[in-house]
Amino acid sequence: MTHVFIFLFLLLLHLPVHGCSVGSGEVSVMEGDSVTLLTDVETNQQQEIIWRFNDTIIAAISGDLSFICTDVQCNKDTERFRDRLKLNHQTGSLTITNINTTDSGLYHLQISSSSNSVWRSVSITVIGVTAAELNQMNRKSVKEGESVTLETLVKINKPNNLLWHFNETPITEINGEKRKICTDDECEEGDGRLEMDHQTGSLTINNIRITDSGLYKLQINIDSTIRITSEKIFSVTVTADQTRIYAPVSAVLVFLVVTVFFTLIYSCHSRRKCIRAKCSEQANGDEVSLNQTYPLATNTPNESIPNQTESETVSETLT
Repeated sequence: MTHVFIFLFLLLLHLPVHGCSVGSGEVSVMEGDSVTLLTDVETNQQQEIIWRFNDTIIAAISGDLSFICTDVQCNKDTERFRDRLKLNHQTGSLTITNINTTDSGLYHLQISSSSNSVWRSVSITVIGVTAAELNQMNRKSVKEGESVTLETLVKINKPNNLLWHFNETPITEINGEKRKICTDDECEEGDGRLEMDHQTGSLTINNIRITDSGLYKLQINIDSTIRITSEKIFSVTVTADQTRIYAPVSAVLVFLVVTVFFTLIYSCHSRRKCIRAKCSEQANGDEVSLNQTYPLATNTPNESIPNQTESETVSETLT
């Protein structure tokens, strides 16, 4: 019985359905983004929801969830998306992960109920970038204290809503004409270091810190005949600035060296002064001692000097 139901459902997918069309729109997204096409309905309130890429069915879901298919499950002749499609079972919204230029084309949404069917279409253009450019854009490595800009490379239309998250926490938003950066109570980054470009939505983080390392997610909600949400993930790594780490240590070392230098100079000067003082005292002491040991010979008035006759007499006696 189940196989019969599936066969009838697949047959129904390929039959022409009478209903109304709400037109089509055009949307541009960047290669590598994750794009979600929204239905704005609940699955259990519909009979079926079908997604087509150009003329090929790429996803379908029944209202009672008895039949669900994506990509090759719906059409064995195509493997274009290669497991990159995710279907929301509650709403029927379709997500295309890691979108690429070959995914550019016309997407059709068919919502069928018991009374009628509605068709919506949107043309998606995927702007291509090289793998090197994509890696350079999505991965940032900066030093603490520097500034980094997370570039979107797209132009934001005024009706669109743009929201930045840091590790799943909202940090800044553009909602139409309004721009909002959350306060300190709402998120960690409400300290005036964030700047956002109104034209592109690019985010600049000034005076970046180690705690700013993590994943930044840009979510762009695009109003069209089919509402689209485009998401881009940025990985930011902040490394410590070695000059900031060693500067205080260097200052302390310089202070210690200077202190030791002047201490040595003072010590040497004091020792020299002390040595000079001791030498001076010793010199004075030696002079006094010499004067006491060897007094100068002087003639007193009572002493007489031997005359020449006495000297001659002594000489004759010795001979």
